[in-house]
Amino acid sequence: MHRIVHLESEALIAEVRRPAFEHDWVEYPKTLQSEMEGRLQGATVAIVNKLQLPAELIARLPDLQMVAVAATGTNNVDLAACRSRGIVVSNIRGYALHTVPEHVFALLLALSRNLLAYRQSVRAGRWQRADQFCFFDHPIHDLHGTTLGIVGSGSLGQGVGRLAEAFGMRVLRAERKGAAAVRAGYTAFDTVLGEADAVSLHCPLNGETAGLIGEAELRAMKPTALLINTARGGLVDEGALIRALKEGWIAGAGFDVLTAEPPPPEHPMLAPELLALPNFLLTPHVAWASRPAMQALADQLIGNIEAFAAGEPRNRVA
Repeated sequence: MHRIVHLESEALIAEVRRPAFEHDWVEYPKTLQSEMEGRLQGATVAIVNKLQLPAELIARLPDLQMVAVAATGTNNVDLAACRSRGIVVSNIRGYALHTVPEHVFALLLALSRNLLAYRQSVRAGRWQRADQFCFFDHPIHDLHGTTLGIVGSGSLGQGVGRLAEAFGMRVLRAERKGAAAVRAGYTAFDTVLGEADAVSLHCPLNGETAGLIGEAELRAMKPTALLINTARGGLVDEGALIRALKEGWIAGAGFDVLTAEPPPPEHPMLAPELLALPNFLLTPHVAWASRPAMQALADQLIGNIEAFAAGEPRNRVA
């Protein structure tokens, strides 16, 4: 009988049904990294979201047969260690096809139309003092007719592309950084940076993509361009981004992710002077978290476990 241990149930607001086979289910609302080994003793299936499963911990869990990741990203699990043990690792796919692209465009619209700056002005009494029905203190730009560069052409990048086309934007799909050849339908990475009015990141965090956007890339973008990151914080050099915003290398940025989550109070991206900028929007990793999307995630999570128990694992990454 499988022993299934759900270590981070509070990270998901949904109805999580129990698998349709005989099992022992143990659930913890949240788990500290230091508590994982004790809680996973005897577990054959571990459900994790953002907790780390390094090789040394996996080696001390002799009964573990499956890691069910309650997310798409799997950079928190040592996949090589799982492969060497024959441990199945399955992730969640396709559940955020609408919620993440909509969040991207919420950020793009707010920044391009200077909504934060106008809201701050209204709160400060500027409208009440205006000598006509409106005021034009902050420039407003349309998305229509501009160019969106998309880095990462999976389901989320494709969803963002469809919305961009509906807004009348020109869409460029970026080839991998440093690629020797450019595939049909793609545009060289450096060309995308130089031509895009906005760049949106939708790639996983791994050895090839860590630090994908640094000082050189930010300086290569238009000074009028926006950078959107709803993927992973480690894709962008945060120190370089802070300088870019303060010194005007780019026009603005909308981020839903940071390198450390939850971030410590002293995290530089949480500095009051940065959060006060009207051209910087930071949300707490919630682009994925519409209620329909979370329910779809929960349903797929249990489906992955049932498929594994039936001997036909799906959504395997290891």
